[in-house]
Amino acid sequence: MRIAITGGTGFVGGQLARELVAAGHQVVLVARGRDRRDLEVRGLRGASLELAGLDDPERLERAFRGCEAVAHCAGINREIGPHTFRAVHVEGTRNVVEAARRAGARRLAVLSFLRARPGCGSGYHESKWEAEEIVRASGLDWTVLKAGVIYGRGDHMLDHLSHAFHTFPVFALVGFEDHRIRPMAVGDVTAILRAALVDGRLARRTVAVTGPEELTLAGAVKRVAGVVGKRPLYVRMPVWFHRGLAWCLERSMAIPLVSLAQVRILTEDLTEPPLSDSQQPPDGASGGRVDPLPADLVPRTPFGEEQIRSGLPPPGRFGLRDLRLFARRNTKRTQ
Repeated sequence: MRIAITGGTGFVGGQLARELVAAGHQVVLVARGRDRRDLEVRGLRGASLELAGLDDPERLERAFRGCEAVAHCAGINREIGPHTFRAVHVEGTRNVVEAARRAGARRLAVLSFLRARPGCGSGYHESKWEAEEIVRASGLDWTVLKAGVIYGRGDHMLDHLSHAFHTFPVFALVGFEDHRIRPMAVGDVTAILRAALVDGRLARRTVAVTGPEELTLAGAVKRVAGVVGKRPLYVRMPVWFHRGLAWCLERSMAIPLVSLAQVRILTEDLTEPPLSDSQQPPDGASGGRVDPLPADLVPRTPFGEEQIRSGLPPPGRFGLRDLRLFARRNTKRTQ
């Protein structure tokens, strides 16, 4: 089977590509460009790379041609220049849907956000919701995965927490310590995507995807610190401090330790989707009713020491390579 993956060289898309190739499928990795982080995925046998931005429907159609299914995993957690939440999540998803239809793809699975919803005042949440609505109205055999916190090798959470613990003796990102999360292993997420794309399961369903264990954000951070072997001093700081820090980090780091959107995300529990049976969506919205996952697809991998350790990067501090200026230079050298 031939399957295209937008964001195919990223964290979830790359893991999905590895599993699909290992199972004998042909994979088209759709990415906006090349950088030093995606060399392993680009070298997979059975995978080809197509350079196409979400703003280029003609290139997307060429990339999707001959594919029976498309996994839409591309997204951003901060806005840079023209790459706004609306441009990437809303207009980009519209282009993906249209290109998939024109290319003859039958199935489309989109990776969304657990708390995505309209009218909440967050550009990230609202744009993800609009993207879901576009997919639900696509006419394809669609599946929407509303995912919470995902961890694994190459992720944002374990990677940046590890480097932060090796860099800073004081850890001040515990201002949301009482909020609860359900971390889930990336392999559990890709298993659901494979069921939708390859087996045709979960067609025309919206499903919430969370891990098996509920714990506080502070508890998750301290668990990772214990596996890393660090005992930093934790300082509780107000939300305004995190917003200011995120503003600075977005402008200085290639991949920020925390972004403004992530600060907004962490101000609420990440354990269940926002809509309950008693809540009604705004006029004109489909509501995105969340269906239960089949028992065999429910995530069961614990957020334990073995799983955390397998997802950690090599020990190291943040350095010049993590700054936007030097990251741009490295990107140019790999092209």
